[in-house]
Amino acid sequence: MGKNHFMERESIGKLMLKFSVPCIMSLLVSSLYNIVDQIFIGQGIGYLGNGATNVVFPVTIIALAMALMVGDGCAANLSICQGCKDQDRARKSVGNAIVLLVAAGVVFTVLLFLFKDQFLKAFGATENNFAYAREYFVYIMIGIPFFMFSNGMNSIIRADGSPQFAMISTLIGAVINVILDPIMIFVFHWGMMGAALATITGQIVSAILAVYYLCHMKSIKMETECFRVDPIISKKVLSLGISSFLTQISIVAIMAAMNNMLVIYGAQSRFGSDIPLTVVGIVMKVFQIVIAFSVGIAAGSQPVIGFNYGAGLNHRVKKIFKLMMAAEACVGVFSMIIFECFPMEIIKLFGNESALYNEFAVLAFRTYLCTIVLCCIQKSVSIFLQALGKPILSMGLSLLRDFILSVPLVLFLPKLLGIKGTLYSAPAADMISFIAVIAVTRYLFGHLKKDEKEERETAFNRGEETINLVSE
Repeated sequence: MGKNHFMERESIGKLMLKFSVPCIMSLLVSSLYNIVDQIFIGQGIGYLGNGATNVVFPVTIIALAMALMVGDGCAANLSICQGCKDQDRARKSVGNAIVLLVAAGVVFTVLLFLFKDQFLKAFGATENNFAYAREYFVYIMIGIPFFMFSNGMNSIIRADGSPQFAMISTLIGAVINVILDPIMIFVFHWGMMGAALATITGQIVSAILAVYYLCHMKSIKMETECFRVDPIISKKVLSLGISSFLTQISIVAIMAAMNNMLVIYGAQSRFGSDIPLTVVGIVMKVFQIVIAFSVGIAAGSQPVIGFNYGAGLNHRVKKIFKLMMAAEACVGVFSMIIFECFPMEIIKLFGNESALYNEFAVLAFRTYLCTIVLCCIQKSVSIFLQALGKPILSMGLSLLRDFILSVPLVLFLPKLLGIKGTLYSAPAADMISFIAVIAVTRYLFGHLKKDEKEERETAFNRGEETINLVSE
């Protein structure tokens, strides 16, 4: 357990770079999986093929949500246990997390096989792209257990003090996907099936590397008894990870609502149903790249936050928070400038389509992502709360922006503004939820300040007791 003592001594800036950069790279590479498929499918099949991947995308997000609930929850608990020097509980947390990841992956895959058509229809498959979506979906399902295991393990690996390994394992999987995609689509002419097979091959390799790491963990040694399910520990892991789950699952709710609204109101506009469905899918995936940076900064800092909070070093916790917010603001502002100034350059990566297609694409990027800086800050604060072991506050903040506000706005605004109303839902949710972020931040700093005061008083009292004992 002493192997992580550097977390309470090394400078905050260095620690954040050490953990956040690999985390950003891991999440970025994970986001690129679907985007790489989309780029090659767009070039080889066209926008209907891209529309099909957008229909399937929510399924992978559901899988990721479950994986991160277990992985991030375990990572938060592991870091706190390390700060408190509780090795036995740390080991059991990891063991229980592994069991939960494997069980969830198998059960979810079975459900997907049984209800594949129902899933596709629920996520907005149209008559024109249904065949493409079904072909892609059938093969993507095979990789779901491996995808979930590797992503859940990545969080645990980072908390164990090896963010570089998490990054490398994810990167290797992505490189395999990038290499195989053009071969299977353009050389073997396997179309949607080829894109899916390239993806799941990379996922399997990443999962194998995660298993290897599990057998060679740095701060703890895994034993057979660690994998015995403990309801109390499992509940703790899941409660700490619920915010990560809700953050991701809310994307599914938004996409399901959004896709259906795009189909309905798109048909009533000059753009039709397929253009808005395809474009917004691309926008959401590009959005995920920015969120990879945002969440990577916060999630990468999670072990440092949890360790220092567990060790009672609240002054360092506050420093981490301030530095995180500055970094998130930079990411958000830079991204907003790119989306507002260069939307066509982004769209062209996914294939050259009609003028009407390009018109809606430019509108979508400039409208839907105009307040992305507020979204970055909100997600970072939510993860920070998770690292402090405050799942209720973290969950509430995640739900507010990503579900309570976004879904009703997606359903309501098109009634007033038509197809454009779907695009205004995100900025409206960002601006309203940011008020809550400010309130939570003020509460958080008050809480940390109070804990600091109590710590100083305790230390002072201990000093007085020591003096009295010596004088006696």
